Amino acid sequence: MHRFVTLTLCAAMIAVVGCSSENGHGTPKVTKVTKIAPGADAQTKLQEALINAKPGEVIELAEGKYDFNQTVSLDAIDGVTIRGAGPGKTVISYGQQIAGGGGEGIKVDGCKNFAIEGLTIEDTRGDGIKTTKCEGVVYRNLLIQWTRGPHPDNGAYGVYPVLCQDVLIEDCKVTDCSDAGVYVGQSKNCIVRRCHAERNVAGIEIENTIGADVYDNVATDNAGGLLIFSLPGLEQKVGSQCRCYKNQVFANNHENFAKPGNIVATVPPGTGMIIMANDQVEVFDNDIKDNNTSNLSIISYMATGVKTRDQLAKDDPGYDPYPEGIYIHDNRIADGGKSPGGEFGKVAKAILGEDFPDILYDGVVDETKFVDGKPREELRVVIVNNGNADFSNFNYGALASGDIPKPNGDLAPHAGSLPPLPAITIPGME
Repeated sequence: MHRFVTLTLCAAMIAVVGCSSENGHGTPKVTKVTKIAPGADAQTKLQEALINAKPGEVIELAEGKYDFNQTVSLDAIDGVTIRGAGPGKTVISYGQQIAGGGGEGIKVDGCKNFAIEGLTIEDTRGDGIKTTKCEGVVYRNLLIQWTRGPHPDNGAYGVYPVLCQDVLIEDCKVTDCSDAGVYVGQSKNCIVRRCHAERNVAGIEIENTIGADVYDNVATDNAGGLLIFSLPGLEQKVGSQCRCYKNQVFANNHENFAKPGNIVATVPPGTGMIIMANDQVEVFDNDIKDNNTSNLSIISYMATGVKTRDQLAKDDPGYDPYPEGIYIHDNRIADGGKSPGGEFGKVAKAILGEDFPDILYDGVVDETKFVDGKPREELRVVIVNNGNADFSNFNYGALASGDIPKPNGDLAPHAGSLPPLPAITIPGME
């Protein structure tokens, strides 16, 4: 009770003086409030405010529409908050963004304790909001959208932290991205909660990230709903320790409108959730249903068909392309695979038939890590207690070798349990 009262009083004081946070990433003490209203000079005023900002400064954007034509940026200033009157009330439109004026709407680099909340950003040429090499980042109560609807020339990402640490993304809605709506890349210690991703190529994507909790989100009407990827050729090699729970991932059957050559262009329409080449992933207490290709897929990077195992070993020897330590349990998974799509759907129908199982596994494992001819216990793929969800190991290794694969629907090799992953906590954030 004492803790609740303390937090309540602290939240009430933020609007006046702020709460001090000498440790962790809580709201810094407010040192100054700069107010900006819509108008012809609003973009200039906002950029000047960000250039001259002091630690702890809050920049408030009043209700109304702002027409910006260039990226607005913040570099290496700590403790800055950009705050609107609420999504749909404070709207920053980049519909007239000029060539050479940057691609992002708002770009933040090398900052600590940065927060952005309570506004809409729409129609950027590139990403909506990008933070790079920041520590202590909050994206809260945002709407990122492209008003023309799904299009390959829309920005790739809506909410886009990359190479960041201690990231909280909450209560955000993102639509119509040509890559991923809510994206966390090459970051550490992240939480994505209560977000809504719709009509993107990928709804929510956690890529090459270490330590992520993804919960209470909705992903629907994307080509792929929720993706947990590790890709080669990146600075942070392999993602691990990701918990996904209490999410609703349903009817992700939108066409894939990504530009050709992008890795996300390989995601088959009708994909609910994919775990690719990530380690230590726990998926539980989710509702995953009505995704026409597959409700849930667990695959190695080789299943993309982009590179073989030998090519990966040569090009990026530090990259591990295998999904290991995967624990799928106690979910409600149903009615997937009724109308498989994409190139994968065309090829796999010859193996799996016209209807695909709810859960697909490519069966590709790293035999160099075996002990006594079996995967080590902590590297197993465990799939248990998922209602009536059906399953197939479609034996991609045989297909890649030119042999005829023999799908196996036996879940017995995937029985048992793995230790539950720890919760992600961000110092100073509840």
